[in-house]
Amino acid sequence: MFTLLIFLIVLFAVIETPLFTVIAGLSIVCLYFVDFDWLSLQIILIEVNRLASMPVLVALPLFTFVGTLLTETEAPKRIMNLMQALIGWLPGGLAIAALCACAFFTALTGASGVTIVALGSVLYPILRKRAYNETFTLGLLTTSGSRGLLFPPSLPIILYGVVAQIEIPKIFKAALLPGILSIAVLSMYAFCHQFYATRAHRRERSAVTVSWDQVKTAFIKGIWDWPIIVIIILGVYGGFVTITEVSALVVVYVIVTECFILREVHFFKQLPGIMIESVMLAGAIIVILGFALGFTGYLVEEQIPGRILAFLTSLTANKFIFLAGLNLFLLAVGCIMDIFSAIIVIVPIMVPIALKYGVDPIHLCVIFMVNLEIGYSTPPIGMNLFIAGLKFQKPITVLYRASVPYLILMLAFLILITYVPLLSLCLIR
Repeated sequence: MFTLLIFLIVLFAVIETPLFTVIAGLSIVCLYFVDFDWLSLQIILIEVNRLASMPVLVALPLFTFVGTLLTETEAPKRIMNLMQALIGWLPGGLAIAALCACAFFTALTGASGVTIVALGSVLYPILRKRAYNETFTLGLLTTSGSRGLLFPPSLPIILYGVVAQIEIPKIFKAALLPGILSIAVLSMYAFCHQFYATRAHRRERSAVTVSWDQVKTAFIKGIWDWPIIVIIILGVYGGFVTITEVSALVVVYVIVTECFILREVHFFKQLPGIMIESVMLAGAIIVILGFALGFTGYLVEEQIPGRILAFLTSLTANKFIFLAGLNLFLLAVGCIMDIFSAIIVIVPIMVPIALKYGVDPIHLCVIFMVNLEIGYSTPPIGMNLFIAGLKFQKPITVLYRASVPYLILMLAFLILITYVPLLSLCLIR
């Protein structure tokens, strides 16, 4: 009976039944068959109650709302205009500006597909007009859609902290240097690519200079956007307020500026719909999380992580081989699952096993996020590839080829982050 029920649940997952019902069914079946007693299901209620009592959980729906609201405004375009004015004169400067704008927007929304949809139509024609070839542009925008997951207020990191019960500000501090390095690696590639692509036109390139009037104009136009960045940075890295208080401050500030000062969102006509959209997303995550924690209770009760660990150690006790296998597994997960589902399902099993191999849980979080960033754009079924194909009206095979150079660079970066934990831990020691 147990095997039959598990088979039915897997079947429901394959036919794309809502994830919360799949996880709920899995939790109920597994917990019931532990003692053949319906009282075992109390674990789910206990875990949901414990989840609801976590103060940090408030930050998740609030930052979700902020990201959803800013998607409906001109804020992403203003950020891009300032970056273009500052570094657009460099070889590859416009591509670097696009990369930074995508990273910032993904950090706010936590969803790379949203970034491609929101910024792709703005950035693609600008890059093509400035003589960036199509393959380079498509690869940049497809892979840059997931580039901001290591920066605050990244929703996946907040969720990871809740699931793994790790202090979220510590994770953000640990992820800061790897996040900057990932941007630097891709920026250097954009610089070199465009430098050599235009070496026959040195005269035209050198004629492009910084216009401080343009910088001033772009900065003034976005003057109401910059406090968002200041609040987040000071709140997360300064330690003045908690992550929950930061999220509340940002929500109040964004509503006031976008609805009453800039008036890009109508308070009565548009804001309620945006609230409903963000609540549906955040509510789905929280419901899934509640049932997933119940399933985690079953895993602990049956000592499943210990059994998996015993199996893995029978194959290898070498930490470095384990990390290599973990990376391959997480890359596959990043291709087939959205990041929120992956965190909820994989993290409770992965963390105790990694601890036994001596992997720091905060370092593990950085490895996890980088893997899923890459997995989003990994052929053949990376989610960003299909979203970009629809957005730019290009065959998926074209996007495969366009993404290869970026994926090679990010895989090299992943190896560096994996085997040099000091890059992730130096800021929290």
